[in-house]
Amino acid sequence: MRFNLKQPKPLGEDQPKQGRKREAGLTLVEVVVSVAIVALVFGAILNGYISTAKKIEWTGYSQAAQSLGLQSVEQARGAVWDIAMGKNQLTNITLLSSSWNESTKTYSGFTTNVLDVPIKGTNVVMATNFITIQQINISGSTNVQILLQIMRVDTVWPFTGWGNNSIRYYTNSIGTYFAPDNRDPTTLGVGS
Repeated sequence: MRFNLKQPKPLGEDQPKQGRKREAGLTLVEVVVSVAIVALVFGAILNGYISTAKKIEWTGYSQAAQSLGLQSVEQARGAVWDIAMGKNQLTNITLLSSSWNESTKTYSGFTTNVLDVPIKGTNVVMATNFITIQQINISGSTNVQILLQIMRVDTVWPFTGWGNNSIRYYTNSIGTYFAPDNRDPTTLGVGS
């Protein structure tokens, strides 16, 4: 019987280098490509978060401007318009540079106020409400004349959050109709 007392060769020593299996590890090209892919993915995610944050900030400003416009509408809703008594407080709303046009029966002007958005320091955001109230007469086929007043409030507000340090102005508009407070048909101008 024969015994072979030689130490066995490690795996791969008896094979040529070209045929040898690659050992575990990454080449420089693979590392660079994987880092680039990871950077692109994280960059897209970060850009999504930044864009979402800016859009949420814009939405907050827009909702504050809508609320500011609604304040003017509510002030008009609280006013008295009684034709029988000759009382019309809708056109007595306090406005800056207010004017009454008798030929078009239009009252217009503006107010300014602070937007109700979170502020830090002295960066108060101002908005302007441009208000127009117009009285209209609707004549039906039954000789009934109906008086209405149309109110339109355009709230103009600035926003600088898009990153290029330029101010862009946006407008929220609200429109509503008002009928006289009294419901007596004889005072609504019923024709003969």
